[in-house]
Amino acid sequence: MKPRIKICCISSVEEAALAVRYGASALGLVGHMPSGPGVITDEMIYTIAQTVPPPVGTFLLTSETAAKNIITHHSKVLTNTIQIVDALTDGSYKEIKTALPFVKLVQVIHVIDESSIDEALGIAEHVDALLLDSGNPNLAVKELGGTGRTHNWKLSKRIVDSSKVPVFLAGGLNTTNVKEAIDTVQPFGLDLCSAVRTNGQLDEAKLDAFFKAALG
Repeated sequence: MKPRIKICCISSVEEAALAVRYGASALGLVGHMPSGPGVITDEMIYTIAQTVPPPVGTFLLTSETAAKNIITHHSKVLTNTIQIVDALTDGSYKEIKTALPFVKLVQVIHVIDESSIDEALGIAEHVDALLLDSGNPNLAVKELGGTGRTHNWKLSKRIVDSSKVPVFLAGGLNTTNVKEAIDTVQPFGLDLCSAVRTNGQLDEAKLDAFFKAALG
């Protein structure tokens, strides 16, 4: 089965329409972050999300770590999916799902070492999907995505093999390595940002090249 493709760091209604036209199954809309690219205002996230046709996913990337704050953040943007990019430290996934029963929850796992496998599989019991990325939330200024780096795909494959929910693969994907990534990890979906951008703007030629490389 060909993987779904999520284009992250969408910054305008025009970029959203372009990504959807090329076949994106989901769009990433980045809220406030301690670091990384693509941050836009909550007002812009709301505006973009209202223009995206179903069944395309609109993912709010939130760095909030308390359930009540995640719920509040979502109330400002009304996306159909929440991508939690840091560890949930206060409250529970159940609390979020009870408050937002029709919103999907995707938890980012930053694949660092073997311990990331246990972390991912434990969380998979409580969310709708996992997204494996190459950040490091343990740094003084947290890296929560958008690093442009790959990680150990063999660890990611072990997560995919055992996860009860779909798994997206992110981190340093581009036209030259995407086939290897798909063959190695066999993820449900791919997630990328910088590989399809020029000077921060979504680049139609790069978008076309990536979709052909990934799905051709």
